[in-house]
Amino acid sequence: MAITNEQAAGRAFLQPLYADDYFPDSVLDKGRGILLRLCERIEAERPADLAALYVLTGAATEEFNLLEAEFEEAGSEIETVAREEIAEDFWFVASAYGFADADVEELIAPRDW
Repeated sequence: MAITNEQAAGRAFLQPLYADDYFPDSVLDKGRGILLRLCERIEAERPADLAALYVLTGAATEEFNLLEAEFEEAGSEIETVAREEIAEDFWFVASAYGFADADVEELIAPRDW
């Protein structure tokens, strides 16, 4: 499914992390895929309120939790810079889809990174 939201479609997710050799591109590509699938789910399911949005972002956050092991295997980790960038991209997605009042901590509530 192609993303129809112009803001989301034009976003270079996790871009600052790609510029840092500490973060392996192959794992970042998977993280970028998670964010793109989140956009697709939002467009497909059209959450009616923040509670419904948080269900979708929570599922995407769980996917990021699983990436932590891949980061570690590559000699990296989801550390402060990465956490902030990932959280910012989650908030960007929420905002792009009309949920600018979303709480970033709620968007990524199930995180373990």
